[in-house]
Amino acid sequence: MNININDIKNGMTITMDGNLYLIQEFQHVKPGKGPAFVRIKLKNLRTGSITEDTFNTNIKIERAHIDKTPMQFLYASGDNYVFMNTSTYDQVEVPVSRLENEKNFIKEGLEITIDYYNGEIIGITLPEKIEFEIVETEPAVKGNTTNNALKDAKIETGYVVKVPLFITEGERIIISTKDGKYSSRA
Repeated sequence: MNININDIKNGMTITMDGNLYLIQEFQHVKPGKGPAFVRIKLKNLRTGSITEDTFNTNIKIERAHIDKTPMQFLYASGDNYVFMNTSTYDQVEVPVSRLENEKNFIKEGLEITIDYYNGEIIGITLPEKIEFEIVETEPAVKGNTTNNALKDAKIETGYVVKVPLFITEGERIIISTKDGKYSSRA
């Protein structure tokens, strides 16, 4: 389906030159001289590379239809993560190489969404916030009361996150998957 460049939105997926892109940011620019144009920051969904491009406002681009399927993480098998469709019980293997950032937050039983384009897996969508258990952290140092003092803490997936000094081993915390930062106690 072709859409006018003026109708794009952040998070929309498009196809150009045989590649699949996610629109991360866009800006309509109206210079003092010359025609208006649109500057777009695009993420290639197959390679992960990010590019910026400019387009005239009179062109049309092809919108890509992405199918989203709810899945549950079962286990890691070698270089693949195995997910199960929660309605059909079909299992899908996704290479770890496609989950560079996401693998830090995937734990057994986690409900995610796998994104497909024409039957090809292009990525996964994690919940915005996930609860984890702290498996390793140092005790707070008495007297260290500087504003917003943070320490390292390792969660059950092995990921290390900065947490406030009062967080202890065994506690459950909530982490934002967008930036990988501590959000709150669970």
